Amino acid sequence: MAAQKKAAETMEFTDVVIEVLDARAPVASQNPIIKELGAARQRMNLKVLNKSDLADPKVTDQWIQYFNKLPKTKAIAISCKKVNEPRKILEICMSLTPHRGTALKPLRMMIMGVPNVGKSTLMNALLNKRIAKVGDEPAITKQQQRHQMNDHMVLIDTPGMMWPKIDQERSGYLLAANNAIGKNAYFEEEVAQELGAILLEAYPALLKSRYKLDDMNLNSISLLEKIANQKKFPFKNHRIDLEKAAITLLNDYRQGFLGRISLEAPNLKFQLPKKSLK
Repeated sequence: MAAQKKAAETMEFTDVVIEVLDARAPVASQNPIIKELGAARQRMNLKVLNKSDLADPKVTDQWIQYFNKLPKTKAIAISCKKVNEPRKILEICMSLTPHRGTALKPLRMMIMGVPNVGKSTLMNALLNKRIAKVGDEPAITKQQQRHQMNDHMVLIDTPGMMWPKIDQERSGYLLAANNAIGKNAYFEEEVAQELGAILLEAYPALLKSRYKLDDMNLNSISLLEKIANQKKFPFKNHRIDLEKAAITLLNDYRQGFLGRISLEAPNLKFQLPKKSLK
């Protein structure tokens, strides 16, 4: 992969790797390629748990503690919607590399992440200008870019790299739920069923409140049926429109309408049925 090769070459001249993760699923949104590249070159790693305003704050705190125990690793939770939060990243990067950050030895930072974790939005905030294109579709950044922030800081942006194959099936579902995978790569109804299974187990009260449910003795399919009925979706081919209900559940989750939700935690693993992304 050209992007991976270029990233490996650039990392040789990088002091800190800023890895942007989705705070709702920090492990699923880690790219093992990034981990391998950083470990091989012993670079400091700042894990930025973005979209923390959408994640369960208690679980996010657990992730911060978990990552901070790893060698050469520091973690911070932010929301790019809050103006001043992204600027904390530069201060932390400076503290991680006290031998850099001068005109003679500028601090060289490399920002990486899988598609649609908010990397471009963060870039714009750090540079204090709109230089990276932002969108809700994965893989907006197409090629590596170098930005001279000032006389003692350099920031290198990389394309949102997905790995050739997602080995962990569970990670695939979480990435799809978080819109980090192109829509053509999965069935929305199937992903919504897996998301619904997690929410029924971990956040039933939020589902009950959002969809005015009176009976919580549900599985993920009956949850979609309840959503379709509650929204009064018309029948499709004489059947309940589960596809439209699935899109509703995914959109409500992605936009935070259900509440603040985390799909994985350091001390909790959801067991999902064995299915496959198409």
